[in-house]
Amino acid sequence: SSAAFTASSANPNNTFAAGTLSILNSKEGLAVLTASNMKPGDSASGTTDVQNTGSLSGVFTLAKSNVVDSDGSNPMSAKLNLVVKDCGDFSSGTPTCDAGDPQRYSGTISAMGSVALGTFVAAEKHRYEFAVTFDASATNVYQGDSSSVQFDWNAS
Repeated sequence: SSAAFTASSANPNNTFAAGTLSILNSKEGLAVLTASNMKPGDSASGTTDVQNTGSLSGVFTLAKSNVVDSDGSNPMSAKLNLVVKDCGDFSSGTPTCDAGDPQRYSGTISAMGSVALGTFVAAEKHRYEFAVTFDASATNVYQGDSSSVQFDWNAS
């Protein structure tokens, strides 16, 4: 007769859960900036805070959509010079927007594509400043014109 030895081992209850990726925009559903009665050379600015409120890191981008110009022949969005600055994160308090802050976009609203903002870890929050200037080269054909745009924050 032969003796048989056996052994066994188990690893029960292996569980898996998906992380989350979500964005908190301090001005969700609102304009970052508005300006009326502009003349060539006039500027306006505004800020918004954007935070990764998910549990995962995400690559954040900013893009424009829904551009509406009142004059299709002379689109005002092509004469609105936009500068978007990253004023900093909130890791050491509320950031201020200063002249030396890195520009994430500089160009006309009409030319803006998708702008890379970098990777935000979970809970990371940044303040962004948007400054628009009505280009000094705008001529009389822009009198009375208007333009509107939506800014879209995305993470993947």
